[in-house]
Amino acid sequence: MLIVDGHAYAYRSFHAIRSLSSPSGIPTNAIYGFIKAIEKMRALLEPSHIVVIWDGGLAPHRMQELPEYKAQRAPMPDTLGPQIEGLAGWLPAAGFATLCHEGVEADDWIAATARQASAHMPVVIASADKDFMQLVSADIGLLNPNDKSEKVWTAAEVTAKTGVRPDQIVDWLSLIGDAVDNIPGVPGVGPKTATDLLTRFGTVESLYEHLAEVKSDRVRTNLQGAAEEVRRNQRLVRLLEDQPPPPLAETGIKEPNLVRLRALYAEWGFRTLLAQAGGAPVPPPAQGELL
Repeated sequence: MLIVDGHAYAYRSFHAIRSLSSPSGIPTNAIYGFIKAIEKMRALLEPSHIVVIWDGGLAPHRMQELPEYKAQRAPMPDTLGPQIEGLAGWLPAAGFATLCHEGVEADDWIAATARQASAHMPVVIASADKDFMQLVSADIGLLNPNDKSEKVWTAAEVTAKTGVRPDQIVDWLSLIGDAVDNIPGVPGVGPKTATDLLTRFGTVESLYEHLAEVKSDRVRTNLQGAAEEVRRNQRLVRLLEDQPPPPLAETGIKEPNLVRLRALYAEWGFRTLLAQAGGAPVPPPAQGELL
């Protein structure tokens, strides 16, 4: 099963392709890039199941824990929202499952879906979000679009990247914080120091039980002062798996609706994709449209 972090890939495509629009002038850069990314991953992994999961808003429990959670993020660009709506129509037409639920963060639903599916088949999560490293196991891999090798990450790659095991990622991120999610870490504790601490003590719980053994006075004092924040960070960073995963049958790749795909590709001016779907040619593109 391939599980795709929907918003992450939509944003990535939006910024990767700057100028692309339909014959009617509607921006299509994110749509085109997203479709090509799905095609590339499908060719690379040959999955039998694909599901794209979207953010449904910020989790209430995380907002209660930290009101500043993700508060620094800029609003979605005006031209991206309509394209995500377009993708929500393209995915079922192409035969792929798509999920979104109000108040449920994609990360949590991805975690629940990956864990349930991994009991039946290998799972690959497509995302650059480092939170997903906590899920990596013998049955769950990670496809990081920032890794040009296109290798599916296993525990070995997680350890090579961070210095800790997947089961230590929650504690590692709890110590260093996560600027992307606006989660502050322990002052003076960066990735290397956190790795050294977890290599020696194993877990945050063991670290605090043996805090007197931390050699650096500065680090020990900062850890002591941030004890409550570190434990809060554990609750923020740990992905929840209580969201009901979709039935496996619903995530299996279906036969595409070619009539619907042709209509969408013609509307968007995607000439090559339209031809591949057996549609009639569209007029040559104007400047800024897709060749």
